Amino acid sequence: MTIRLGLAGTGRIGASHAETLKALPGVASVVVADADLERARTTATKLGVEFAPDIETLLDSDIAGLIVTTATDSHPELITRAVDRGIPVFCEKPVAADIAGTLEVIRRVGSSTVPVQIGFQRRFDAGYQAARRAVSSGELGWLHTLRATTLDPTPPPAEYIARSGGLFRDCGVHDFDIIRWVSGREITEVFALGANRGERFFVDAGDVDTATVVMRLDDGALATVSLGRYNRAGYDVRLEVLGSEGNAIVGLDDRAPLRSVEPEYPASPYPAYPGFMERFRSAYTEELAVFLSVIAGKVDNPCTPTDALEAFYIAEACELSRREHRPVSVEEVRV
Repeated sequence: MTIRLGLAGTGRIGASHAETLKALPGVASVVVADADLERARTTATKLGVEFAPDIETLLDSDIAGLIVTTATDSHPELITRAVDRGIPVFCEKPVAADIAGTLEVIRRVGSSTVPVQIGFQRRFDAGYQAARRAVSSGELGWLHTLRATTLDPTPPPAEYIARSGGLFRDCGVHDFDIIRWVSGREITEVFALGANRGERFFVDAGDVDTATVVMRLDDGALATVSLGRYNRAGYDVRLEVLGSEGNAIVGLDDRAPLRSVEPEYPASPYPAYPGFMERFRSAYTEELAVFLSVIAGKVDNPCTPTDALEAFYIAEACELSRREHRPVSVEEVRV
């Protein structure tokens, strides 16, 4: 059986998803739409997919699933409109711009059997999956430390930062989600510090370009998260999972932008990852392939809006901690 899919939002990640979807087994056709009519038309022509002039037409196009890659403030409406029509949704994170909006979406779709899968692509990366298996099998012993890193080579544009929600909600939320997913534990307390050493527009937006978070998990293990917008060496995303009997390290490959200054250690001949699209290309493909299985009822939803909400709570606690310079319990921000 083949299906027809709709995609809303034809920016960089939307266009990439459309190209991936058209090549997946079981997909007969892809229809794209965007608030920018000409961008959608151009993307459709370039990729050889169909084009809808607006969202209403897209939803009326006999689609079996909707992929949402539009601006964050449009996510709640698109999710609920699709679910109300019985159309399964894959939506890039976040569900909404804030906790209140996320809770409202969960309330609106909670009684429906129509699945809504949220895009946390690291859950579909082979390295993170291997780390999770190492934890769940017990081969690492009991965990004492997790260290997560997400460093962008260069910052996004000023206009993006102004509406991003801040470093913790926009960037760190991936680390918070993956720490929960890999460890199988909940994050209970955070202490976050932030700094601005780069462009002024971070300060103007009330944001930071660098941050470090210390976390306590519900079993007593500790975690750190390092975030940054200026890492010219390349896109650096790693997770170290350290246990009493062993460790598992994700992202330590030949393209990791790490340079040893030990004299006997040779430099990698491979170029560093330039960005998240290149680093997680396989994970994005697997994530969308799993969404097709969710639509078909073959697998359970691997990442629900409630999962996204938990990561958002942690991000909110980090932002409060940074602003008030104190440890914050995640329960303090939970609604």
